[in-house]
Amino acid sequence: MTDLEAALRRAVRGEVGFDVTSRALTTMDASNYRRVPLGVVAPADADDVAAVLEVCRERGVPVVARGGGTSIAGQATGTGVVLDFTRHMNRLVGLDPQARTAVVQPGLVLDRLQDAAAPHGLRFGPDPSTHSRCTLGGMIGNNSCGSHSVAWGTTADSVLELSVVTARGRRLRLGQQWAGAPQGLRELVDGDLARLRTGFPDLPRRISGYALDALLPENGADVARSFCGSEGTLGVLTEAVVRLVDSPRARALAVLGYADEAGAAEAAAGLLPLGPLTAEGMAVDLVPSTEGLPRGGAWLFVETGGDTEAEARARAEAVVRAADVVDALVVTDPAGQRTLWRIREDASGTATRMPDGSEAWPGWEDCAVPPARLGGYLRDFRSLLTAHGLRGTPYGHFGDGCIHVRIDFDLLTDAGVARFRRFSEELADVVVAHGGSLSGEHGDGQARAELLPRMYGAETVALFERAKAVWDPDDLLNPGMLVRPAPLDTNLRFSVLPREPVDVAFGYPSDGGDFSAAVRRCVGVAKCRTTSVSGSGVMCPSFRATGEEEHSTRGRARLLHEMLAGELVTDGWRSTEVRDALDLCLSCKGCRSDCPVEVDMATYKAEFLHHHYEGRRRPAAHYAMGWLPVWLRWAARTRTAPVVNALASVRPLAAVAKRLGGIAGEREVPRLAGETFSRWWRGRRRGAAGDGDLVVLWPDTFTEHLSPSVGRAAVRVLEAAGLRVALPPTLRSRGVIGDGTSTSVLALLTARRGQVCCGLTYVSTGQLDRARTVMRRTLDLMAPVLETSAPVVVLEPSCAAALRTDLPELLHDDPRAARLASRVLTFAEALERHAPDWTPPAVNLPAVGQTHCHQHAVLGDAADRRLRESAGLTGELSGGCCGLAGNFGFEAGHYEVSAACAEDQLLPAVREAPDGAVVLADGFSCRTQLEQLAGVRGRHLAEVLAEGLEGERR
Repeated sequence: MTDLEAALRRAVRGEVGFDVTSRALTTMDASNYRRVPLGVVAPADADDVAAVLEVCRERGVPVVARGGGTSIAGQATGTGVVLDFTRHMNRLVGLDPQARTAVVQPGLVLDRLQDAAAPHGLRFGPDPSTHSRCTLGGMIGNNSCGSHSVAWGTTADSVLELSVVTARGRRLRLGQQWAGAPQGLRELVDGDLARLRTGFPDLPRRISGYALDALLPENGADVARSFCGSEGTLGVLTEAVVRLVDSPRARALAVLGYADEAGAAEAAAGLLPLGPLTAEGMAVDLVPSTEGLPRGGAWLFVETGGDTEAEARARAEAVVRAADVVDALVVTDPAGQRTLWRIREDASGTATRMPDGSEAWPGWEDCAVPPARLGGYLRDFRSLLTAHGLRGTPYGHFGDGCIHVRIDFDLLTDAGVARFRRFSEELADVVVAHGGSLSGEHGDGQARAELLPRMYGAETVALFERAKAVWDPDDLLNPGMLVRPAPLDTNLRFSVLPREPVDVAFGYPSDGGDFSAAVRRCVGVAKCRTTSVSGSGVMCPSFRATGEEEHSTRGRARLLHEMLAGELVTDGWRSTEVRDALDLCLSCKGCRSDCPVEVDMATYKAEFLHHHYEGRRRPAAHYAMGWLPVWLRWAARTRTAPVVNALASVRPLAAVAKRLGGIAGEREVPRLAGETFSRWWRGRRRGAAGDGDLVVLWPDTFTEHLSPSVGRAAVRVLEAAGLRVALPPTLRSRGVIGDGTSTSVLALLTARRGQVCCGLTYVSTGQLDRARTVMRRTLDLMAPVLETSAPVVVLEPSCAAALRTDLPELLHDDPRAARLASRVLTFAEALERHAPDWTPPAVNLPAVGQTHCHQHAVLGDAADRRLRESAGLTGELSGGCCGLAGNFGFEAGHYEVSAACAEDQLLPAVREAPDGAVVLADGFSCRTQLEQLAGVRGRHLAEVLAEGLEGERR
């Protein structure tokens, strides 16, 4: 233990982390930069903050305050001690509805403040797109703004008082009329009044530099306001009193279509006299689909408010009339507005990929110009991009003249980095020429501080340095930010990554086969750190259950980044730190769809486990549950299912078996079916064959051995819809498809018997060599099917997702894999596409449950929604993950997290279900979790419809 670590442990009551994992999780924020800290402290209170500063000051160790880690300019990283306020100093201390104020700690997430203020008709005005995970301390440090700044201003406009601890341990209460000012600050201002009155651009989004002009007497000598945007370089915030505003009772959203972004930008300023709440702009190249948007190549999102929906709509319609648009749409439905706003909020992530899939990066994320000059600035900006051979997609706060953009800089080569510098210098001059600010929201950090002399001039920057010295004479707090900055092209996080592709098993088709590029996808916007699920979202259940960064998608990606870098995590694929962080990943695949940049941690986890255990003995659970298809087939062939069930019911024997198999002692072992689905299929009496399309019904491991009732129900429904049902061949031959067993005599003599399998259990446990063997055997069996046009209907969502994604990505060198993946349909998709005229039975009951996480992430549930609606099954299914997640919830040590994930969404939804509601759960894991934790029987949609058909027949 180092002297610094020992001293901190003696001095503070909060956590002190100098281990590899704690440091690796804080090497980066959401910027292009990376710094390796000495350690991380999660202070319990202001006394701890003061103690950390004292210990570090004595040793000359810098201190960096960190909130949600979503800063985009590098200011939340450092080489000394990082203060993590999200763990303990994250409370809402008080809220006064009459005074319309709140007292908050720096680690409080903005959405938690909004949740507390909403019942009183109040809200905090600024709302960055990261509102579900950014903290108030970070917002104050960066002077954050958000989409509603045209109505409610910046964070500085909402701050009344700040409690801070200076680097030398003084506790100050900052406010107006010089309240809390450190000694020497007033003299500094009085000595340079002319410069402070004339040297700062007058525009709504001037965030760059120190706000020293807030200290002018005509501005109230507001020390708290001046502190905002100082990026943790002047003092450490411990508490804030903030102003709340009235939240409109009703809102409407006018979506205005324009030919291009310049047209939208020029129109935005003209709409401001109408008093909108927002005036956000976005171009077509940021939108995955224009469905639901009015015609145009760019759009303004103009939100209006009122006491009633009619009043809000009338204001939105007035905006439409005043705007010269190609097309327009007014939305008053809250759900419809949320859907549209989600497109805008995800832009900070989606903008990191160009339309052709190439990477794009921040660095010029948020410069701002006077709103009336935005159109001209955008044209000059586009011209500069073209001159440098770069591409970017501007979007953002058009009403405030603030533009966000990610640019396809090459930050991996020396030539690319040199071009990044030249472009940055030239763009700074363009911004200044338009009367703008280098930063309009996210701060200067390392990305822009070096260029501040171009905006302010050398004398004003020297004044900034003097102000820093008044507050922090030892340069202890976040050195290298704002004054005496590090060069903008140093400390780039990509420089430590390997230049040659890493040898991996998966194909990573969206990343050119490069695992490093896949890991680079995580840019740190931290949508995975949200504490609640919106709609049908899933990501990230393990973070919501634990609240720990290392169990978020971002945290795991950071550890993988450091594993590839080899500086902190030095043992590569053998890393125990990475293994432990991935251990609580449920492989729910939620990040594949919910993460704006589509980080696929389930695949990365499988890849890591494959290499980590290569040539070594694996955990017992990998053999017990990874090889589950083999054990279940043996039980079926030997017809010993009744014996296995009987032994499993004897508690002492079951306890020993679970301990040997690495299975959680709290879990009950699911009962094996007495008759497998395939055996029932072979022995059933065939009815008259329909004349509809042929569909091949996939007998997945769970349907085959554990829930054959689902398969029987599916056959009943598919045939009632007029479809001809067959099972996949069980002989590797060139037989014909009809009943799934017919073949020639010669083929029978030469064929080898087998059973199709998607390989899911091997993939989820990282046994990728075995998975490939199983998948290739499956492709051999399915060869006759692939010669037809028959779709493959998969009832188990996780198996369908494995066939759609894992199969072609793992067997990327076998064209048959892509062909089979393209044939896979869910049960609802098969009925919709191949029996479009069929009407399902009228069940007419409320439905509750949870959309399977793999269905949400990979397959989509639009067809299921339409099928449920057609059958009269009303109500929305919840989001999240059931928490069992295949082998995850059965593994020893995972039970508590598994149960916590179920309590997040699924179990409350079932408890609150109306009488007579149908509990839908298409996944075997979901049904098992419901049964074991809630004593509730969930049913597959096929079972519900089959029962409806039986009711109609009776």
